[in-house]
Amino acid sequence: MNKILKMNKKKIFVVYIILDMIFAGIGMGVPFLCILFGFPVGWYISKQLALSKQLALHEKNLSTILNEILKYALYTSLFTFILMLGIWVPLSTMLLDPGADFVNTGIPMILYNPKISFIGWIILMIFISPFLQLITTVFASNVALWGLFRKKG
Repeated sequence: MNKILKMNKKKIFVVYIILDMIFAGIGMGVPFLCILFGFPVGWYISKQLALSKQLALHEKNLSTILNEILKYALYTSLFTFILMLGIWVPLSTMLLDPGADFVNTGIPMILYNPKISFIGWIILMIFISPFLQLITTVFASNVALWGLFRKKG
């Protein structure tokens, strides 16, 4: 396990990119698995920061660790955002077509109007899903840090 935690950050990010694309593909463009992937990513970020920098877990270093966690969580959710842009923006060009058939796109029509449902779905996929991934990553990181602080006393 320590071998994985001590890997180069660039290699780890490449592994993350590959896994995130696989999870988005498994979900057929719906990033549910990418959001859940935020939990192990957050755990990894906390453990890697605590071990690689050899930071003693004190109050003065907590701010530095939390800043790094947020930075890496933003990087991961930014990649998912870019991935969702690549998947859903080409389909969103249907909004420019006056004769577009929104009902037969395969997207759930949860609102009263199919066009409004389509717009809501696109917003959910492109903007809200990466934000949810950011939240899961930061939450898992904070729980892992809490565990590390608890072990240290």
